[in-house]
Amino acid sequence: MLVFTLAASVCFSGLRAQSALENITTIKEGVKSKRISSYDRSGGNNDRIENIQPGEKITIAEITGAGTINHIWITISPEAPRLNRSDIILRIYWDGMDYPSVESPIGPFFGQGWDETYPWASLPLASSPVKGNALVSYFKMPFAKGARFEIENQADETIHAFYFYIDYLAMERPPEKAGYFHAWYNCQVTEAPPEGENEWGLLPVETGNNPTGERNYLILETEGKGHFVGVNYFVNSPTPVWYGEGDDMIFIDGDKMPTLHGTGTEDYFNSSWCPNELFKHMYYGYARVPSAIGWLGRTHAYRFHIDDPVCFDESLRFTIEHGHNNCLTLEMASVAYWYLDRPSRLDPIPGKEARRLKPVVNYNDMHRWRHEWRKNTAPGGNPWGNEH
Repeated sequence: MLVFTLAASVCFSGLRAQSALENITTIKEGVKSKRISSYDRSGGNNDRIENIQPGEKITIAEITGAGTINHIWITISPEAPRLNRSDIILRIYWDGMDYPSVESPIGPFFGQGWDETYPWASLPLASSPVKGNALVSYFKMPFAKGARFEIENQADETIHAFYFYIDYLAMERPPEKAGYFHAWYNCQVTEAPPEGENEWGLLPVETGNNPTGERNYLILETEGKGHFVGVNYFVNSPTPVWYGEGDDMIFIDGDKMPTLHGTGTEDYFNSSWCPNELFKHMYYGYARVPSAIGWLGRTHAYRFHIDDPVCFDESLRFTIEHGHNNCLTLEMASVAYWYLDRPSRLDPIPGKEARRLKPVVNYNDMHRWRHEWRKNTAPGGNPWGNEH
């Protein structure tokens, strides 16, 4: 197992992993463990923040001085689907800045992309029992002058109980060459071209090509010196056809053509041949897959660049196609994670209406499609359904 602190310093030649077991033997100088939590200050058992109203913002933690966040744990009531985790916004501010360098709905940040909870585990992030309702981060988050954590309730439901730990090391001076942790959420219902959703060449139209990444879905665009360390990727497919023929395309330091060009969505996530099975590695995997026909429904894939951070000196733009040549209509969402040499202002995340979830298409919808298809075939026949 590798210690994730390595991702918290700006990339340099000869970056070397240090095992966690080796690291815990090192006596640390000038540091002290600290915690901010929701414990009951009276000494009772009401260890939570209560009744965060719709539209309310609260600061749950404020730290002064230098340090490194090394552990976060959160659980919330009511449970999903009553309280939508995509409508509770997490923001983190570094060094007294008036803008956040982390902004994401709390569910997607911890790896739950819909109004659902389910257990999963990776090295930096996990959702733990019961039913994935315990949200956990081990991302290292250094800061030089201070940190502030804010929660905004954009849901229509009161947050009745918000429990949390934020553990950190207070330091006499900030870590050398430490990068600032960033995270940003995006979502989009993508558009297919006018000629149709011609994945796998199933339609009698030209497929076309996409060498430059035009119309790709955006996972991250940032400026500065740093490195990209991972993504939670969520896709809801309204068609049973495979959603992942799209390539990842990463543009570094202003390159006009992709600096890093992938060969398919599943390939970027270290899998193969259109996967639809649960697989949870500490660096990558599929934490949620649909159980319907083909790839119809919701998938959550993740990839963390622990040993292979994507380094850049000036800028990074990370995009991915939605189907080959962006030929599919999909509900896509993502949270990107990266480090920069300074706190950076983020683009605004999509608003509540843009985040409103699309339903999952099911067998009833497919039967209605069949009915419309039958009506539009040549009259007098009894079509089976796979006539070309």
